[in-house]
Amino acid sequence: MGARPSSPLDKRQQQQLRGQVDSLLRAFLPCYRRQLAAAVLRQISRELGPQEPAGCQLSHTKKLPRVREHQGPLTLLRGHPPQWQPTFCVLRGDGRLEWFSQKEEYESGGPPLGSAALTGYILLTSQREYLCLLDDLCPSSSGDLAQEEPLRVLEEPVSFALFLVHPFRAHLCFCARTRGAQRAWRLNLQGAIRLRATVLQRSRAPAACAFLDAVQLYRRRRGFAGGKDATLGSDAEVLSAELMRELLPGLRSQALRGLRGAGRARARACAEFLDAVHAAVLARASAGLRAFQPEKDALLAALERTVRAELEHILQQRAQRARRLQVEIRDALEACLCRMVDPQLSQLTLALLSPVEAMLGAVRTLLIRGMDRLSHHLRKNPSGTRLRREVYEFGEIPWDPELMQICYREAERNRNHLAQLAEPFGFLGMRSLVFGVQDVAQQLMADAVTTFLQLADQCLTSTLDCGQAAEQLEKVRGLVLKKFTSDSETTRWRFTRDWLLDIFWPFVWNELGVSYNLEQPEVDGDILATEGVCRDVIQGLLLQRIDGELKKILGACNRTCTRADCSVAQWNQEGVGEYLRVSGP
Repeated sequence: MGARPSSPLDKRQQQQLRGQVDSLLRAFLPCYRRQLAAAVLRQISRELGPQEPAGCQLSHTKKLPRVREHQGPLTLLRGHPPQWQPTFCVLRGDGRLEWFSQKEEYESGGPPLGSAALTGYILLTSQREYLCLLDDLCPSSSGDLAQEEPLRVLEEPVSFALFLVHPFRAHLCFCARTRGAQRAWRLNLQGAIRLRATVLQRSRAPAACAFLDAVQLYRRRRGFAGGKDATLGSDAEVLSAELMRELLPGLRSQALRGLRGAGRARARACAEFLDAVHAAVLARASAGLRAFQPEKDALLAALERTVRAELEHILQQRAQRARRLQVEIRDALEACLCRMVDPQLSQLTLALLSPVEAMLGAVRTLLIRGMDRLSHHLRKNPSGTRLRREVYEFGEIPWDPELMQICYREAERNRNHLAQLAEPFGFLGMRSLVFGVQDVAQQLMADAVTTFLQLADQCLTSTLDCGQAAEQLEKVRGLVLKKFTSDSETTRWRFTRDWLLDIFWPFVWNELGVSYNLEQPEVDGDILATEGVCRDVIQGLLLQRIDGELKKILGACNRTCTRADCSVAQWNQEGVGEYLRVSGP
């Protein structure tokens, strides 16, 4: 490599890291326990409240979002000193990339040469961009890169590159054989990075929701912004990243002091040292969360019993506390909204709606194209084998990164403009937002495809001739598009509303917290009666502004309640009866 750590992690370093992870868990788990209580209460409140008419017309697919497995030869930069060496790479369905010395090793079930879970990586396809990144990580003290020890193997031009970079993990440098192979790998790797990143954010389980809230609370109490980008990955990966971000400046300085060489070689060696630290932190965090699992399961079961038995009393207590808080903060909150939120709300709403509407249009176009293709083959060649293949290919559209690429690209639209608008509010969730639009595109396409195939299976029988079957399929097409239009309206409203709240409310909370000391843990009384009430009151009043703006832009439309509907303004109502009247599913 030209530069390597003077030694691997010694026993003292390993012991120190274990202590730091344990300290993080001791500080974090109390936040997690409290948020579990709030999450269980919200879930049961939704279940027991009156159910509005179903907001989703399309059938929800039972298939979990997945990475399409991909494999093929790639050249990998590895070894000491590093050299480009041929490998056979396999992208697993769980978003893990593995590489083998040759295809036969993989097919015989041999162990891989190496592997990496792709959470947190960024993919670059430009050699110049990657070299600039290395220069930024380890700038020359003299400012003259020509005087430094070069990493010659990277200085030489490479074609069809794929650079996977991470803030505190070893970099992975690959080359494909052709531009087409590079594109296929790029699309599949990007899909794997996204799905691994959003595994918690896509979950609606109380434990996952509680974990996300606990991370935000933990960060705020330590003086860090609570952006959603800090919650990308699995629970252990999120906590590991939290500690790594805190340790990173010191670790990088420590690594560079123990490295020979200079410049880009040192930057890559530093990344390898950080990778070893991250591996140790991740292993300890995973073990700590596994040890907490029995307690968490028991706590969830106990909370569910308590909430179901005492729901009315709990909600009455929360309503009383919410009314007091609302009186205390209303004037200050109104002043904050008028000063900071109102001037930007319209522009931010339009900036959010633009990529969402473009994405919905792209999904609709791709869906129509797929349904028309299937109908065309039914008319032209209704043979069983060919039709089964066409049906299978239609069902795979949501998981095909090449076909879905046009939908995913729309998530990037207006990204820079939106980031500029959100910057005054300290918003740190742009990557999560883009991933969120892409996740919605995939889920909506999957639901539409599932609905079409279900309806087609119900109406197509062996007694129909080719012409009759085509007519039935045309009716199914029209019905699916009608359902898709309805769900698109709901999605557009829900997604924009949720992300406006995510942009504004941490800022508003921080502004009010300066005057009202809102960051103090709510320790008075029963945790179920106090936890999160202040947050819900602020979000409820903020949502009045957001809903008003959306109604102006979109007009009234049928929609389902979102997580915000079910976790915010209900505590402002007069008692449980009023809450149950307005609470949605």
